[in-house]
Amino acid sequence: MRRIIAAVMVLCLTLCAADTCTEPVISTSSYTTADAVISSETVFIVELSLACGNGAQSVALYADVNGKQFPVTRGQDVGKYQVSWSVPHNQASSGTHQVKFFDEEAYSTLRKAQRNNEDVEAIKPLFSVNVEHRGAWNGPWVSSEILAAVIGIVLYYFAYSTKSSIQA
Repeated sequence: MRRIIAAVMVLCLTLCAADTCTEPVISTSSYTTADAVISSETVFIVELSLACGNGAQSVALYADVNGKQFPVTRGQDVGKYQVSWSVPHNQASSGTHQVKFFDEEAYSTLRKAQRNNEDVEAIKPLFSVNVEHRGAWNGPWVSSEILAAVIGIVLYYFAYSTKSSIQA
């Protein structure tokens, strides 16, 4: 009997651990990798501040990016969250990437729909954020070593041909 009571109490605590957010007000900032030369993958980071109309403060969030889900971490400050992910440079197209944020209930519904091969577009996110990615710079078209070698060869040819014409 004690085990049943303990299990019910644990269940109640886990269900009550996260609040439901109504009328979310968000402010966001984002970062994406701009230089592909010094990194192996493109990184996306979204930081956001969330204020709920009902005053909820411990909202558990999950992010969905192109059908992949990521947990959203809470910051030390109340209402601060961050999510990040990375993809290979050739898969990180430039343009706008939509990030959908779900609370626990909607996330559970989303995962269930994915398992059952149902329409996931019918599940409404709590809110969405658009992240602009300008693309990653892959470096100059010609490396500096090749350019220096070509200039050296051209200078050598010019000097040699000038020397040959002076001596003739």
